[in-house]
Amino acid sequence: MAKVWINGKLFDKADARVSVYDHGFLYGDGIFEGIRVYAGKVFKLREHLDRLYDSARHIFLEIPIGREQLAEAVVATVRADGQRKEGYIRLVVSRGAGTLGLDPRKTTEPQVIIIVDDIALYPPELYEQGLEIVTASTIRNHSNALNPRIKSLNYLNNILAKIEAIRAGCLEAIMLNANGEVAECTADNIFLVKRGVLRTPPLHAGILEGITRDTVLDLARAAGIETQEISLTRHDVYAADEVFLTGTGAEVIGAVKVDGRVIGTGKPGSLTRQMRERYQQYVRQ
Repeated sequence: MAKVWINGKLFDKADARVSVYDHGFLYGDGIFEGIRVYAGKVFKLREHLDRLYDSARHIFLEIPIGREQLAEAVVATVRADGQRKEGYIRLVVSRGAGTLGLDPRKTTEPQVIIIVDDIALYPPELYEQGLEIVTASTIRNHSNALNPRIKSLNYLNNILAKIEAIRAGCLEAIMLNANGEVAECTADNIFLVKRGVLRTPPLHAGILEGITRDTVLDLARAAGIETQEISLTRHDVYAADEVFLTGTGAEVIGAVKVDGRVIGTGKPGSLTRQMRERYQQYVRQ
């Protein structure tokens, strides 16, 4: 059964509660991390906590628990479900309950929440068949407005693009940045393959610094695959030999049609399959 840890106390999913005056709920004022559990182990917990605390520092949010204590709480929440070997963790820190109004000084101590449950972003068959995706008209938040490297609770930008994808009959959409360059998808980073070279947008394109993205880059380099973090356009996507997406929830999944254009052979390519296999082996070693 799904477990939820709130400020040091463990609850069943049905009994977990936060205040309707919490600024995370009222204003999206908070941060989060999505983390995987593989073979009973929390995957790259240190990297996720580093990103969480970096996000907190950026938005002047003081997390009321040390990193080691928080790491222990995450592991303990996973272990509270003694049968869980695979799963998903949502680690949330909100500004806390307060009064109506934006003033963050009028909130209580920040709330720390750990949710352990299951996740499945895409049906299993699409990992074999590949996704059809579109380019959204909703652009990625400008980095000088809300830096996408902050994994904040305010995901409306992504949700609007996701709605466009759904209305187009797809499950995912590419988001461009303010310069018209490819940034990322609504919940995933994006990779292209062209003539055996693995390409992905750089951080300055306005993307989240994905932990799965970084893992795939490391695995590719270890395998001797040339990688490039460079600015990409829609033309690069349309002309790619392969396209695949990465994320904690999605893991590694191919995209075989973009804006009605067939990518490569119309099936997940050899490098896509190789990186998915390497990733699956790595997370369970």
